[in-house]
This record gives sequence, C-alpha cells and structure tokens, in this order.
Amino acid sequence: MRRALLVALLALAPRIATAAAPPVPDGAPLATIDLATSAGAALMQAQWRYSDVRIVAAMHRAPDADGQPTGAPIETYTIEPRAGRAEFDDSAWPVITPESLTARRGNGRVAFNWYRITVTMPEKVGAFDPSGSTVVFQTTVDDYAEIWVDGEIARAVGQRGGSVVAGWNAPNRVVAARSVKPGQRISIALFGGNGPLSDPPANFIWVREAKLELYASEHAEPYAIPPAEVNVEVERLDPRIDRIVPQNAKIWKLAEGFQFTEGPLWLADRARLLFSDPNANRIYEYDPAGEGALRVFHERSGYEGADIAEYGQPGSNGLARNPRSGAITVAEHGRHRISELAADGTARALVDAESGRRLNSPNDLVFRSDGTLFFTDPPFGLPKFFDDPRKQLPYSGIYALRSGTLRRLSTELTGPNGIAFSPDEKFLYLTNWDEKKKVVMRYEVARDGTLSRGRVFFDMTSAPGAEALDGVKIDRDGNLYVSGPGGLWIIAADGTHLGTLRGPRLPANFAWGEDGKTLFLAARSGLYKTRLLIPGAGQ
Repeated sequence: MRRALLVALLALAPRIATAAAPPVPDGAPLATIDLATSAGAALMQAQWRYSDVRIVAAMHRAPDADGQPTGAPIETYTIEPRAGRAEFDDSAWPVITPESLTARRGNGRVAFNWYRITVTMPEKVGAFDPSGSTVVFQTTVDDYAEIWVDGEIARAVGQRGGSVVAGWNAPNRVVAARSVKPGQRISIALFGGNGPLSDPPANFIWVREAKLELYASEHAEPYAIPPAEVNVEVERLDPRIDRIVPQNAKIWKLAEGFQFTEGPLWLADRARLLFSDPNANRIYEYDPAGEGALRVFHERSGYEGADIAEYGQPGSNGLARNPRSGAITVAEHGRHRISELAADGTARALVDAESGRRLNSPNDLVFRSDGTLFFTDPPFGLPKFFDDPRKQLPYSGIYALRSGTLRRLSTELTGPNGIAFSPDEKFLYLTNWDEKKKVVMRYEVARDGTLSRGRVFFDMTSAPGAEALDGVKIDRDGNLYVSGPGGLWIIAADGTHLGTLRGPRLPANFAWGEDGKTLFLAARSGLYKTRLLIPGAGQ
C-alpha cells in the first residue's frame, strides 16, 4: 500500500528540468557594466577592496592507505586570509579605485592576492531593465584567477575556466546570478596569482578587465547539475567530531536556481529526495542516479488564494512521511494547515485549526514511530509575520496530532522552528528562530505525547551572525545537527559544541538519505549533499 501510493504520486509529477546545467551565455550582451570604472562601480553601489595574500606554515596529516589525510602529522602551507566566503569581513582592507585595478600589486615572484566587491543590481542600466536577466562576471587577471560568487567556488572534473584558472592571462567568465532582481546583492571575490608557478616571474599581479554582462534569461527553471564539488570549511572544537566529519570533508552541489530550498525528505523505497521551495509554491523531487535529475513533484504546495501575491513564502515548508501509512505529510504555509498527499496528487487536510482558530503557518514536522505527528507553528509564512491580520492565534505553538486529536504542547518559544527526536524518542528537540533567543530546547516526551522538563539545551544567542536557528536533525549516536549562525553546528548529546560545518550557503534544513550517512542540505538557492562517518536517525 505504501509503495503503491508513492508510485502513483511520482507518476503525476511532470518533469521540468534535465541534468544539464545551462551554459554560460556568450555573444553580444544586452547591457554591460564596467566595474573597472568609477561610473560602473557607482551604478552598482560597489567599491573594491584589496589584500595581499600571505603563505604561512600549517599542520596537516599524511595520507593513509586510502589516500585520505588521517596519517601522521606533517608540516605544509596554507594561505591567509581565506577571503572567498560571502560573509568574510573585509572592512579593514583598503578601498581601491576601480581605475587602479590595473596597478601592479603583490610583491612579485610567488605572489597571490584578493580583490573583493559586492554589487547591488540597479533598477535600470541606462534604459535597460535588468529584471530577470542572467548576469555574467568576466575578468582577466595577469596572470591567473579564481572566482568566488556569493561565497561559492564550484568545480568539476575537467573544468577549464569559469570559477577556476582559465589559462595564461585568459578571461574567466562565470554566471554571477540568474533571473536577477533589482536590489539583489552579489558578492564577488577575485583571487589573483602570479605565474608560471614553476618559474615565478619578476612581474606583479594586476586586473586587465572586470565587467558584468547582462543577457536574456533562457533558463528560468531550477535545474540539476552533475554533482560538483564546492568549498567547505570544518571548525573542529572537540576530538569527537573526527568520528563524525571526515578529515577530507566534501560538499557537492546537486541542483540550483531555486528561490529558497526547505524541508528535505528522503524516500528510501524510491531512492529519491523531496524538498520544498516555499517561495515558488512547489515541492521538487531529486533523483541522485547518474548525473542527477530534477522535476516538480507537487505544484501549489501551500496556497492558491487570491491574495497569494502578498506572500513571500506561500508554499510548503517541512515534509515528513507517516511511518504507519507511508503517506507524505506537508506543512503548508498559506493554507495554515498540515496536509497529506493522496495518490491523485490532491492534498487532504489533517489539521488546520486549534479550537476554531486557524493555525499560523506550520513550519516543520516529525513523526514518532507510533504515528503521532509533532509540528511547529510560527507565523513566518504569513506576509507580515507576527503583525499579519490573518493571524488568529496569539502565540506560536508546538503541537502533537495523535489519532486525529490535536494537542497544544507549548507556547513558550516565539519562533519554534526545527523539530527532531532523539534516537530513543525520549527527548524532543526544538530550535527557536528568534534573534534575541537563539536556543535549542530539549523536552522529555511522555507516551501520550505531552512534554515536560523543558530546558535550554544549547544557547547560540551570543554567536556572531544575524541568523537565528532553523532546521535540526539527529544522528544514530544522538548528536544534533543544527542550522545556526554561520553554518551547520554539530552538538553532542551532552550539549558540547563539537564543531561547525561551513559550506557556501547556510542550510535551512537537512535530511539523511542514500545509505544513511549522506546528509542532503537544502541551502538557499541550491541543493547540496555531504558524506559523514555515522548514519542518521529518524526522518
């Protein structure tokens, strides 16, 4: 029955994208902004900042029998600063004029440097409206260049140019944004190098050109790509993290072009991943086989009302699967409800109100093994959040739905968000999206679903960064994985912060999949995955 229901749902999903990423546009652009001129930089409300790069001694580990860095300690070298990330603080770097990009910089011979700029898309470029355009950044650095866009440097086997070195004084072209909107900010970090590396020259590094080219968008839909390795940084604070995160940790990008990814759910019997884009009002399905494939699984996943244009996130958010029936269960923002998808693709409401007052905008959800559904209900899916006139409940609730009966468990958090069980289901963990109280709560769970002895399990309020707390998942050993300020925080069951995994985008939520050791990351406009050393627990 479970498999038949899922097969029927999958058959209804229209395929809308292929595994091939659209090429970088070429030819005559519709508009060009020269970032090597003051006029071009002013149009983009941008300024260049510069830093030399230092080559410094560092410790590493020798390769083991599998070629991985787990052997004896060895000495090597790294660079400082590592300034590719979008949130890197370059405020202490000197500002340089666009016209001075051609000035020779660095100290010659073996030399590297950084040029950073953040641009803001204007309403007009001359008479041209850039809305919906594809933006290409092109640069030529004497001698070599690498390009980070919005904190990411993706690379694939055999790649030439784009984000990585194109050649000797050769132009690099990379898509900086697709379907761009006026006011959208794009961070570009340009890493320059002197060359040839094996024959370090006496000359210096300089930028021959730096410009943005705008093209008509020919591929507005999200798309899957052959898995491409991207940058990752692991902060290791406790030795126990070495049993969780490989020494040579990797993150791969799987798909991109979304508005905002959320709520991933792995379907083990179909080897597929479902995830929401609440901004686009869709649920997508990703097939990891081969080079990957993407299609729409469910349209209008959260709302279709006449006032939908007022919503920033009208669609679905969290997804879960009923362990008893196998039904896919959906947290719907705009319809203020939890629903269940039927075999014909229609959604049946499980709960939409408490005591006659409709729910806010259900956010995340998790099933206990006995079929009891637990979910969070902040107002973040409403157009005006806490001040929205559609809001009927005076609080943000945590609920349990058991045998058709709804029970409110707690209202103590202003922004209850992510939700997950400990492996033995004795504890329920909740994250709080509140910039003034960035906490993970832990509650004891009774057989009837009631909560008791709630306490702050971990407090991130003092952590730098504007982000509050979003998704949470648990592994087999009871370690927590939390979307927090700056990255994916890994916290032991005893409350110790073991370390943080920082990829190019902050993940909103995650899901265990494949053999159980793969963690899929729903991260802003992209879908990613990483491989860990221990399997996950639960959904």
